Amino acid sequence: MFTSIIVPLGHSLETFPSQMAAVRDAGHEIGLHGYTHENPVSLNLQQQSDILDHTYKLLTEFNNGVPPKGSVAPWWETSSEGTLLLLEKGIEYDHSNMAHDSQAYYLRDQDTWTKIDYTAKAETWMKPLSRGKETGLVEIPGNWYLDDLPPMMFIKSSPNSHGWVNSRDVEQLWKDTFTYLYREEEDFIMPITIHPDVSGRPHVLLMLERFIEWVNTHDDVKWVPMIDMANAFRAKQQPPTGAQMPKGFSSQ
Repeated sequence: MFTSIIVPLGHSLETFPSQMAAVRDAGHEIGLHGYTHENPVSLNLQQQSDILDHTYKLLTEFNNGVPPKGSVAPWWETSSEGTLLLLEKGIEYDHSNMAHDSQAYYLRDQDTWTKIDYTAKAETWMKPLSRGKETGLVEIPGNWYLDDLPPMMFIKSSPNSHGWVNSRDVEQLWKDTFTYLYREEEDFIMPITIHPDVSGRPHVLLMLERFIEWVNTHDDVKWVPMIDMANAFRAKQQPPTGAQMPKGFSSQ
């Protein structure tokens, strides 16, 4: 069983060099997460490509020549071109999609479907989902229920903003999720998303301490970077024959 905490910086990558250095110097993995948390769905292809090129170069230089292996789309909003852009850049895993809760899988290039048109006859849009092709890009699934921001951050312009949810309620939700997976699945992953502007608050720090200590009372649990989750999945399951692999990818 693999458990991970991912901490999106959520700000311009060139604004907080000391924060990034603290993450690097602690030996943790640093992955892509946009530049200023711009929504990929609102960008054209060239803008997405330019941002990916710049942030990839920035992180590679910062990390002493070691390029990032993974990407998290800002807002977990994925564009139709996003998967192919990551593959062409050589990114090995993504953490932006939610087709599963607790198991990695190979991401499809693009699913398509017919949108509902309430002004037209139902027969014109009652068509099944058309699944894209599986690629060699490993998906480490996201999960809004394992994200600290929605319940514990006040966002003035958001209609579903909270910010004052009791941290012990969130803690219990995470514990219940872990308990179920630990009981029902022989092997699982549980990526938790925490944000500095939420997790840095005293009551949330205490919650994280309690949760981590509680998880550590269970046997056969490891805290690992997401690249380790992706590699463990690849070791168990090969991508489909002919699947597009990350550029330059080597299993060695």
